[in-house]
Amino acid sequence: MRTASLVLLVLGLTVVVPTAGLAGGGSGSGFSARVTNPWFPLAPGTTYTYVGVKDGKRSRDVVTVTRRTTTIAGAPCVVVSDRLFLAGHLEERTLDYYSQSASGDVWYFGEDTAELDRQVHVTSTEGTWRAGVDGARPGIFMPAHPRVGQTGQPEFYKGHAQDHFRVAAFLGPNALRTEEWTPLEPGVLDHKLYVRGVGDVLERTVKGGDELNELVSVRRST
Repeated sequence: MRTASLVLLVLGLTVVVPTAGLAGGGSGSGFSARVTNPWFPLAPGTTYTYVGVKDGKRSRDVVTVTRRTTTIAGAPCVVVSDRLFLAGHLEERTLDYYSQSASGDVWYFGEDTAELDRQVHVTSTEGTWRAGVDGARPGIFMPAHPRVGQTGQPEFYKGHAQDHFRVAAFLGPNALRTEEWTPLEPGVLDHKLYVRGVGDVLERTVKGGDELNELVSVRRST
């Protein structure tokens, strides 16, 4: 698909993840589980498949926007399933929760994550958090109108989930580069590329690791 070609063209460029300023707490007023932000659209029934490398192993990441919703901290959220396979084995399964504000910002309200052994038994749920629980706060994952230099924190659960991002550049009118880091992994820097109308098409660790995740297919069911 054309997306893959675009990804290859920008592999050598600096990327940065978008997120507007972190809002503390937050009620669900004005939020919707219908996420239509063109930089991160989440249409129910859509499946994104990524391939790459993680921990030195071949990876396949299958992300599905489910038709389920849930309410977190008063906000209706769409449930997104994320299944990570390493060397052909399911290693991690996650449910992510997103909601869109009336202004069009996509907010991240938490995740339920589980690491698995070869028998698909849960070995860890580290990284799990939900807004409003134990001091965890939601944050903007993708602004409605991202600006170069814009920074934010899409998640905050002290000691467990503290991602930050900065919008780096636009690559024409339809592609956006971002940069992401966390104080929980000092020295690690990730770059991401978003394409308007598609969403996240490339993730790459450029410092402190060798992870790569590249979009290879998008399937939409009615």
